[in-house]
Order: sequence, then structure tokens, then C-alpha cells
Amino acid sequence: MKLTGVELRRIAMPLVAPFRTSFATMTTREILLVRVETEDHEGYGECVTMADPLYSSEYTAAAADVLRSYLVPTLAALPALDPWAVAPALAAFKGHRMAKAALETAVLDAWLRAHDLSMGQWLGATAERVPAGVSVGIMDSIPALLDTVDGYLSEGYLRIKLKIEPGWDVAPVRAVRERFGDDVQLQVDANTAYTLADAAQLARLDPYGLLLIEQPLDEEDIRGHAELARRVRTPICLDESVVSARSAADAIAMGACSVVNIKPGRVGGYLEARRIHDVCAANGVPVWCGGMLETGLGRAANVALAALPGFTLPGDTSASDRYYRTDITEPFTLRDGHLDVPTGPGIGISPIPGQLAEVTESTEWIGR
Repeated sequence: MKLTGVELRRIAMPLVAPFRTSFATMTTREILLVRVETEDHEGYGECVTMADPLYSSEYTAAAADVLRSYLVPTLAALPALDPWAVAPALAAFKGHRMAKAALETAVLDAWLRAHDLSMGQWLGATAERVPAGVSVGIMDSIPALLDTVDGYLSEGYLRIKLKIEPGWDVAPVRAVRERFGDDVQLQVDANTAYTLADAAQLARLDPYGLLLIEQPLDEEDIRGHAELARRVRTPICLDESVVSARSAADAIAMGACSVVNIKPGRVGGYLEARRIHDVCAANGVPVWCGGMLETGLGRAANVALAALPGFTLPGDTSASDRYYRTDITEPFTLRDGHLDVPTGPGIGISPIPGQLAEVTESTEWIGR
């Protein structure tokens, strides 16, 4: 397979409601889509960067620049291209895992289409559908939170994740437990908002039977997470700290986590995501698939990944209407709390031209 050109497309997707975390409030999801063309096929990848470097050091304008200036020209110069060639070819360029992941995914999509393989089939999926969880942002009040959670449970979501920060942690968890009972699968996500000095406060969450506390401390504080894991009963899950199979293995060995959230964009792509899955499975550590408010393109690939056997917890693979009134693809719809794994070639889904055009802000073609 030979790369003939790459399109970078900036789109802006209005959210159905503001989404607040410990680091930002989002009303529109700005997304960079990568479309590769080969001699016979095309493939899509979705870059999960945000507009500003708040969740990660990466951000969308920088991703577009590194793709334009370095990553795409490097792949275009290869005499032959397949999914396994992407990471080694781009290894000389430090960081920029989200940009690399988007490009690798687009190449993988095109290659799988050329070989008439679905992504789930190729990754080693063992399920035809995956359980869906939902992420609930920080709210203005407890009553608003309870109404929101009630709505998601009524829709059939099998797991609720509450975003937390100092001042919004024990009270919302207590309220959700008191209202909906102990049978609801419940977890919290701090997005690095705490320090080890907050261990006693985080330990106050222990009585509520949470599945996990996700990324409570700074992404570089692996030792702090290991110490926190000794001070609280609730399992510690790492997100931002895990950027590769090696970092996952190190964190597990240090006792810094007993659960791992795998976000393919954060770790450099689906090949590395599968390696992390394998490392965790070998160590008896459950994994689940995180989300970055993807469109149907990114969601399709994530659902395929979440069908691997080590993904034993519901992920952030929500239905399309959790975030968007109109997706750029055919929507993913919740059925009995699950999403179907796409079975078509490649990621199994394509943009709808008219809907894609409506949200497009700019396009750029990078030829060979």
C-alpha cells in the first residue's frame, strides 16, 4: 500500500449540554479528522486533542502542524505502507501521540478495507457488543446531578462515572448512592485534580463501594499513586499516566494502579492500545476503554477495541446522542445498555457527506 495524500479537516461539533471537568468546561468539541488516500482506498482517523493544552500537552493546532510538517511527509516517503510501519517510521519525532494515533488509525482503516477485514476481527474482539457507561460532568447542584444520572439510568447505561474535583467529591457520590442504591456501577474521575495531601479526603469515598477512582493525582506522580493506593480501599485507576505498554507495566509493578483506562489516542494508537491490553491481562489487571467525546468515527474504533477479552468493565463508549444531536456518521444507539461492534471493513463506518460538511470549518490537502 502506498500513501498518495492526506486530508486534514477541522470540524466543530456543538454538544447537547456543557461538559465540565476539573480542568475545563466544553460547549463545542473541536476535532481534527485525518483522511488518508492510497491507490485504491481511503481511511479515517480522529485526533482526540482538545483546542487547548489542558487535558494533555497536546492540542489541536499543534497536532495539525506536526502532521503537516513531519508525520505525513515521513509516511509519504515510505516505499510501502502498512499499519505496523507507522509507529517505527514516526518514532524519531518525540511525543505527539494523539497526532500519531490519528494518522496510524487512518492508515489502519484503509489497510483493513483493502483486506476486507473489520477492525474488531483484526484486533481480536471476542464480543459482538460491549457494555456502555456514561461520563457525567461536574454540575451546578446536587439536584441537577441526580436528575442527569436518573436520565442516563433510564436510558439503560450500565455504569455511571462522576467527574470530581476538590469541593465536589463526597457529597455528589453520597447523593447518587442514597438516591439510586448500591447496585449501580459507580466510579469517579478526578483528571489529576488532587495531591497526596488529599488522601484522607479521597478515603472518605471508600464507604460508597466505587468501582474505582480514576487518575486522582498528577500524571507524573506514579509514586504518589502507589502511596495513595495503600491509604484508600477504593481501587486506583490510571488514565493520563499510562502512555504506553511500558508505562502500564511500570505502574502495575509499583502498585500505582489496579485498573487501567485505555484511550487509544493518548497512547499513540490502537496497536499500542492492544499491547497495553495484553500487558494488563498478563498481570490480572482489568481495563476499560476511555472516551474523548469522539464522533462516530472514533467511537466505532473504540467499540471494536472494547470488545477484546480484557475489557471487563463498561467503558466511556456512550451512544452518539450522549454528546451530539447529529453525528457525522450513522449514530451509535444504545440497546439494552450495549453498543454493537461494527462488522464492516475497516472501522466499519464512514462519514455522511452532508452532515460532515455542515460542521466543517476548514480542510487542507497534503499531497506527496
